[in-house]
Amino acid sequence: MDRGLAPCETVLQGQSLVPAHYYHASWEVGRLVLAPQYRSGPEALKRCLFLALLYLVRNTEIANLFASCSPVLGRLYRRCGFSVLVKNACDTAAESFSLIHGDVPTVMRALAGNDAERELAETELALLCGRERACA
Repeated sequence: MDRGLAPCETVLQGQSLVPAHYYHASWEVGRLVLAPQYRSGPEALKRCLFLALLYLVRNTEIANLFASCSPVLGRLYRRCGFSVLVKNACDTAAESFSLIHGDVPTVMRALAGNDAERELAETELALLCGRERACA
């Protein structure tokens, strides 16, 4: 983010409630699309998000994740370690959207679905912690 391309940026610019450290190494993650034949439920979504986050942790500077989503998706994302920052952050003619946020350690741990993924998550978070010299 911070390049004027992510829809969340417009919402964030109008919010003074968001702590400054949330902007550090932030990415918008609200655009994951699965082909209909692969939409088998929340576990498939969690697996795809885990793999995408694993890639980002290994290849970019990332600390915070944002998305704008409908209230229904907001509930789903809360199960993935996100929290709602601003309800009704933007409205369209058909629906209202919330702004959600998750820090990388919380989201990665929430997305890890089995023992192997939990072990991988902790290993990657330890490496990330070593690179940044700060742990969450």
